[in-house]
Amino acid sequence: MDDNQIEVPPSFAALFTSPSGHRLTEPMATVRTRYELCEDMAQMLAEQAATALFKSGGSEREVLAKMEQALGAEGAVLEPREARWVVTRLAEILGWEPPADPSAGG
Repeated sequence: MDDNQIEVPPSFAALFTSPSGHRLTEPMATVRTRYELCEDMAQMLAEQAATALFKSGGSEREVLAKMEQALGAEGAVLEPREARWVVTRLAEILGWEPPADPSAGG
């Protein structure tokens, strides 16, 4: 029995789900650990993102794009799909428009 109380949201679990959507590609303990890291990262970056928006005078989308680029850079702790989830979560925390989905072709 898994006694860990952390609930992994479906949006994050989907990052580790087989293309058929029926099974995880990693053990649940790994998914949970990665989720905790990504959620913590999004929470920590909220203030930094708001400050970056204020200082840059740019758009929320530009700030999120730069953060995603940095989070998913080669040698970074996060995989690109996790970086995408973090900036989407960051936008949610800040009440910003979520970043455009690159797979949507637009």
